Amino acid sequence: MSLPLEAHAALQAFQAIGSWEQRARVLMQWGERLPALADDEKVDANLVQGCESLVWLVGRLQDGHWQFTASSEARMIRGLVALLLARVNGLSADELQAVDLPDWFNQLGLSRQLSPSRSNGLNAVLQRMRDLTRTQK
Repeated sequence: MSLPLEAHAALQAFQAIGSWEQRARVLMQWGERLPALADDEKVDANLVQGCESLVWLVGRLQDGHWQFTASSEARMIRGLVALLLARVNGLSADELQAVDLPDWFNQLGLSRQLSPSRSNGLNAVLQRMRDLTRTQK
């Protein structure tokens, strides 16, 4: 499966980094680049269930391709969600179903730093995306 352009940029950025401290810094920078959600989008209906941190997710289907926006109060989670969005934005519903989350974070060199609760939270975000694609065809 081909990667969206932003996912290629993420891979290049993270594969050039050696230390975990540098990766953490770049991860936070990715999170800071997430566009802010409007207050009317930070509602319970958009809250992802299964995350320890609060994560809001909004998805829109545009010309057969999904665009997601998300927000979290937690800086590390915001960075991880930003990288997930880089991987999935612009995909069709079928392509989104095929995204391998562990493989993506492994390619970025971040899988060892994902605690079980963070992994579960990211899986919950991806599952919510997949659920949205099923309800809005």
